[in-house]
Amino acid sequence: MTDLPTSRIDLKAVLHSSAPTVAKDDHSEGMSYLQSVPRRIVTLYLPLTIIVVVLLFPFYWMALTSVKPDEQLLDLDKYNPFWTWNPTFKHFYKLLFESYYPYWLWNTMYVAICATVLSIVASVFAAYAIVRLRYKGANLVGGLIFLAYLVPPSILFIPLATVVYQYGLFDSPLALILTYPTILIPFSTWLLMGYFKTIPFELEECALIDGASRWQILVKIVVPLAIPGLISAFIFCFTLCWNEFIYALTFLQSTSNKTVPVAIVNEFVDGDIYRWGSLMAGALAGSLPLVILYAFFVEHYVSAMTGAVKE
Repeated sequence: MTDLPTSRIDLKAVLHSSAPTVAKDDHSEGMSYLQSVPRRIVTLYLPLTIIVVVLLFPFYWMALTSVKPDEQLLDLDKYNPFWTWNPTFKHFYKLLFESYYPYWLWNTMYVAICATVLSIVASVFAAYAIVRLRYKGANLVGGLIFLAYLVPPSILFIPLATVVYQYGLFDSPLALILTYPTILIPFSTWLLMGYFKTIPFELEECALIDGASRWQILVKIVVPLAIPGLISAFIFCFTLCWNEFIYALTFLQSTSNKTVPVAIVNEFVDGDIYRWGSLMAGALAGSLPLVILYAFFVEHYVSAMTGAVKE
């Protein structure tokens, strides 16, 4: 009578002891295969190292050139081109205190912010009207707006220069503020159209039933839900305004009114003489605002590519 329960207990113990062991062995083998050091080096660490080096090397070269003494910049055979043991901040001093660089930086910031805000406001209205009002030909209008973005700015700057001159805006930051939206609004509208489509229509229908107007729906429902998309459009517009060269070169002439991309090229290049220290110092200092902007809003920029509220 005592053998049967004993055998049952032993059988259960064997089953319970063997099953986890098999699962544990299979699990450990799979994880060890995926986390093997050679595989991680080839598939993860090596590609990441190459990408980081390629992306960061231009910034390293700018930073290195901006702190090198002049003799090391001219004689690459005698001095190591990839390192310096005698860094100097002379180039930054000349840039900040012996040139109009603070004015150039302020002009660039002023133009970029004003043109970006103007473009975002216009793009919000255009995208909402195309996507949410549901009228005939909305898709055609959206496609035409995106095609307008494909027109190269080099084709438009000559007729725009004529218009700017006739209205008396030549050599004024206002000329850039009014012309930059011609290249910013089409893409921003197209970007916000895709983001507005991910917001459920049921939210607007419920608001309309409750008596809300279209303006209230746009301001209190659509815009708050589209904040990541607005940030993404803002970053794109601000970056394009900050780095734009052709319009700024054409419309601005006075040294004190120029923006950073144009000014550092015109003011630090004398014929065939390039003042590389000041050029790289200006380029490095001019890129810092964009780096800070992306560092703070990169999460919203990425989330804008994945959509808004899911139904």
